[in-house]
Amino acid sequence: MLLLTEKEVDFIASQLLKGNVCFYQIDKKKIHHMPDDEDYFNYDLTEEEEDILDEIEDQPENFAEFTKMEPAQEHSMMQDFIDRKIKEKNLAEDLVNALSKPKAATGFKFLIDESKYKNEWIEYRNGKYHDWVKEQVDSFNYAED
Repeated sequence: MLLLTEKEVDFIASQLLKGNVCFYQIDKKKIHHMPDDEDYFNYDLTEEEEDILDEIEDQPENFAEFTKMEPAQEHSMMQDFIDRKIKEKNLAEDLVNALSKPKAATGFKFLIDESKYKNEWIEYRNGKYHDWVKEQVDSFNYAED
């Protein structure tokens, strides 16, 4: 059974928010992180990262993988934030409009960063990612049963 401390959950969540993928090595209780290869096609792995990936391939049962949210989940999180937190009708409309366009996350971030809700968004998003990591722990434990 995989059990993580709050500090480990926070660390993994922060790495996912930076665009990394994390692997928790169960026997050593160690977190490994590296850029998500879907986001960094030209990223050259370090020798240590290559060794970790080889180890994961050889012993997949000894590693739990943590990935960022899918774009649809991110979109849903942004929409939920608008619905729950944004009180100004004009800003809410601008944010919803941004979400309906290509590069929705970029448009949303630009508008939020220029608003009084910036810190509230950061806190909200961090909390959602914290929950997302815990959901992945639950899924890992369920799959093991």
